[in-house]
Amino acid sequence: MFELRLKALAKINLGLDVIRRREDGYHEVKMVMQTIGIYDKIILRKTKKPGIRVKTNLYYLPENENNLVWQAAKLLMDEFHIQEGVSIDLQKFIPVAAGMAGGSSDAAAVLFGMNRMFHLKLSKEGLMRRGVAIGADVPYCVMRGTALAEGIGEQLSALPPMPQCKVLVAKPPISVSTKFVYENLKLDGAAVHPDIDALVDSLNRGDLPGVASHMGNMLETVTIPNYPVIAQIKEEMVKEGALNAMMSGSGPTVFGLFDQPKLAEQAYHKFRKGDMARQVYLTDIYNNFGKER
Repeated sequence: MFELRLKALAKINLGLDVIRRREDGYHEVKMVMQTIGIYDKIILRKTKKPGIRVKTNLYYLPENENNLVWQAAKLLMDEFHIQEGVSIDLQKFIPVAAGMAGGSSDAAAVLFGMNRMFHLKLSKEGLMRRGVAIGADVPYCVMRGTALAEGIGEQLSALPPMPQCKVLVAKPPISVSTKFVYENLKLDGAAVHPDIDALVDSLNRGDLPGVASHMGNMLETVTIPNYPVIAQIKEEMVKEGALNAMMSGSGPTVFGLFDQPKLAEQAYHKFRKGDMARQVYLTDIYNNFGKER
């Protein structure tokens, strides 16, 4: 197998609760993660010349050991003493630094591809265990679908598939530092936590309006006061017919869930014409059953 073409899919957080700050500096979380149909494209090629070469379509992305795809390839090459080389052509479409796990999903796709290309015979669980060394979201990005994530995000439990709906994604022209968000998050007695158990219960019932009504992201308590455009995008999506809208991860990307495709299409065109968001996508829920990368 000389070449593999892979899709690295984006994720959204249907719910994100932060339980506590641990002594090691990490935060313990409880999240519901969902894969959606926006994806990066990766071409993985085996080369006779040893080493790892990375090429991307964005000038500001690293093409060395600072890129998670390089780290993913290196991890398996070292463990399995792979003598041949690989080249990784990464075409980015998922918004960068946007709370959608684009880098983690790219790394997960490379783990999957390396396993297949070099016949390493690792199970999905084996790839997930190795992925956590690269990043807390990587195991989920190997798993994909609908999942409850606990611990630092690496303890995963599969959930019933999210009901199908249209997902409008809008990233405003700002950058949000994940470090800044977590450092300024207040976990005192006044903190309001989303009801993740109620969200999971709605998923168990296949209740899309219930899922939408129980969506919540605790990190919005930091980002929205500092970046009001996030609240403006949320409000506009709901005004245009979204069942609910929320920031994904540490932001700044906002997504809205629509049960009426026509309203979703109208909202998409309105955001494309407006100036609140620089990147706008209309996509679907992606459930992983029986689908290859």
